[in-house]
Amino acid sequence: MTAREWMLLVALAILWGAGYPLLTVAVREFPPLTLTLLRVALAAMMLHVIIRAMGLRLPADRESWTMFAGQAFLNNIIPFSLISWGQLYVPGGVTSVLVASTPFFTVIAAHYFTSDEKMTPLRVSGVLLGMAGVATIIGPAAFTHFGIDVFGELAIVGAAISYTIAGLYGRRAGARGIAPIATATGMLTMSTVIMLPIALIVDRPWGLAPPSIEAWLCLIAIALPSTALGYLIFFRILASAGATNIMLVTFLLPVTAVLLGVTWLGERLEHRHFAGMALIALGLSAIDGRVWQRWRRGRSPAAAE
Repeated sequence: MTAREWMLLVALAILWGAGYPLLTVAVREFPPLTLTLLRVALAAMMLHVIIRAMGLRLPADRESWTMFAGQAFLNNIIPFSLISWGQLYVPGGVTSVLVASTPFFTVIAAHYFTSDEKMTPLRVSGVLLGMAGVATIIGPAAFTHFGIDVFGELAIVGAAISYTIAGLYGRRAGARGIAPIATATGMLTMSTVIMLPIALIVDRPWGLAPPSIEAWLCLIAIALPSTALGYLIFFRILASAGATNIMLVTFLLPVTAVLLGVTWLGERLEHRHFAGMALIALGLSAIDGRVWQRWRRGRSPAAAE
C-alpha cells in the first residue's frame, strides 16, 4: 500500500477502535438489534447530508441497489448485530482477538476468489504474526472466559467471517466505478430499511426503559465518526488496496484500544503491550511485503557484488 493508504488505515483503526468501549456502554441500555438500527440510520442520514452538499447523486439502477443490499447484510446487519449480542456475554479483550481473525479468513478467501490477491508464505506469516501480536496485547487474562459463553464467541467469529465476505464482495462497487461515498451511503441506507422492521418486531423498543444521556452520546459517537466516516475511509482503501489489505485494520484495533486507554484513562503500558505492537508491526510489514523484498534483494549475491 502507499503511504496515504497506510495513513487512512491508521485513521480507520482509531475510529473503529474507539467504537468498542463506546459499544460496551451503549449495549447495556439498547437491545442489540435496536442499537444496530439506530447506528446505521444516524450514519446514513449524515452521509445523505454530505452527498447532497457535494452535489452528488446515488445510482438509480436496480443492480447497484441490489449490491448495496448485499453489502448492508455483510458489512452492517450481520456483524453489527452479532458483535452487539456477543458483547453481552464475551469480554472486550476476547472480542478483539476473535475479530482480529478476519485477515486470516480474508487471505484464504481472496486466494480462491480473486485473481490479484493470491496467498503467499509471506502473507500467511504476516497474518499469524499479527494474530499473535493481538493475543499478546490482550494478555492471558482475557482467555480465562473461553468456553464459558461459547455462543457469544461463535457469534463474534461469525461477524469476522461476514467481514471477510464483505471485503471481497465490496470490490464490485469499485469495479462499477461507484464513488466510495456513494457506496457507503447506499449500503447504510439499505441497512436502515432492512433493519427497521426487524428491530421493531423483535425488540419492540417502545416498551423499553428510556436510555440515559450517556448511552445516547455513546450511540451518536458510534454512528457518526465510527460508522459514517469510518465506512467512507473503508471503501476508499478497499477500492485502491484490495480486500486483504483493508482487513489489516483489525490487527490495529487492539493497539488503538491500548493507546486510547493511556491517553484518555491514564492507563499504563506494560511489557506485553510493546511486545504485541512489535509483532503486529512485523505482521503488517510481512503482508505489505516491500520491506522484506528489499531485505532479500540486499542479501542476494548479486546485490553483494
